[in-house]
Amino acid sequence: MALLKSGWLWRQSSVLKRWKLNWCDLWIDGSLCFYKTDSRREFEHRVSLKTSCIDIRSGLECGGVIPPESNPRENLIVVQRRDGYSLNLCANSEDESIAWKLTLLETRRNPVFAYDPYDDSYQAVPISNYHTVYITPGAGPGTNQVIVHRNPCDGLAENLAVGILAGVAAGAAMRSFMWMPVFFC
Repeated sequence: MALLKSGWLWRQSSVLKRWKLNWCDLWIDGSLCFYKTDSRREFEHRVSLKTSCIDIRSGLECGGVIPPESNPRENLIVVQRRDGYSLNLCANSEDESIAWKLTLLETRRNPVFAYDPYDDSYQAVPISNYHTVYITPGAGPGTNQVIVHRNPCDGLAENLAVGILAGVAAGAAMRSFMWMPVFFC
């Protein structure tokens, strides 16, 4: 999975409304993950922007949210979710707040497109947590080549089920052939 942006952000807790500093990772599938430290060992929270996000606001657009003590209101980022709750974040500067907002908006809206040379067209590729995505520089300036690898274990259960069914059918057929000499002798 490709990492789009990471860094330290203040996050307001949902119950006590206290601000705490978290390491944030924004992944290409739209997952915004929060960790206690930048080592990414202690996972705290995950928000799927593609499925649960309605709107993203930053700076003075965030009415009714009080920033942490040492930060001005311009550093705020509010992610409105479908369930009615909002995720309140605060960056270290106004520029960083705008950069996070633009990256979050881009991740939420833009699917990944892959070129199909057989049809000579681009097709949207649904990205999930089980895909591996590599982004490499393309042939021309400003172009990127996106390679999406599916999980090699996808379809394993279907193949296993077909194999078990074939084995049961073969066993039943062989068992009936074993009784043939008794009935016809």
